[in-house]
Amino acid sequence: MPKMKTHKATKKRFRITANGKVKHRGAGTSHLAVRMSQKRKRNLRGTRVLAKCDQAMIHKALCGNSY
Repeated sequence: MPKMKTHKATKKRFRITANGKVKHRGAGTSHLAVRMSQKRKRNLRGTRVLAKCDQAMIHKALCGNSY
């Protein structure tokens, strides 16, 4: 059976931490930021940790390992 391939779109959007958590960029940060309040833009900076129920799906897409 061949090796499982990494899903490249997932690889560009998510990173796995040393403890197995999944980090990602928050939604709504790409454009149309002029109409947002400063507080909302400030809170969208940086990265988020993905919800635990969605982590197995990302692990499988990245490396075939499901936690």
